[in-house]
Amino acid sequence: MKNIVREPRQERSIEKKNRIIDAGYELFSEVGYYGTNTAEIAKRAGVSTGIVYGYFQDKRDILISVLEIYIGKVFDPILKLFDKLSAPLDYAKLIPNIIDLIIKTHKKHAKMHEVLHSLSSTDEVVNSEFLALEDSITNKINDKLILLGEKKENLMEKIHFAMNIIQSFAHEYVFDKHEYIDYFVMREMVISSLINLFKN
Repeated sequence: MKNIVREPRQERSIEKKNRIIDAGYELFSEVGYYGTNTAEIAKRAGVSTGIVYGYFQDKRDILISVLEIYIGKVFDPILKLFDKLSAPLDYAKLIPNIIDLIIKTHKKHAKMHEVLHSLSSTDEVVNSEFLALEDSITNKINDKLILLGEKKENLMEKIHFAMNIIQSFAHEYVFDKHEYIDYFVMREMVISSLINLFKN
């Protein structure tokens, strides 16, 4: 039988729960999801194991909260960048800015990125959260570009294609690091391809 968890209402209880989530984030980043247990999370958070189970069913429950934090840290800056855009759009400036921002956030959260993406192939909730995020970003960018007067024809497909290309390049740049690849040249190829995509 699963333990009954409570939603904290008092400021002190909320702070304890947040410390547990932060501790989970740190430990999952440092030693991976499977290399971490709730006792270690409790110790890092400065609380008892019993308190952890007062707020979370188990380690996976903590993981889901960590995933929400990660999504915010990685994708909020991208959405804020789009919020600030105004017409007319300058894709020659916008696309390099997006690429550099995505590389920056991937570098900053590289360990957690690897942990969560390795789990997405086996954990249905983690995978569905990433898919929902992808849908949300595509729709928000689409709405913003239409608001700024961009052509509607195949806009969703262009956005989704661009997201995949930029994400792939960021993974290549941050994680793969092939010695035979000139990443400056590849970055210019990505920029040129995407500018042409949105201008046509």
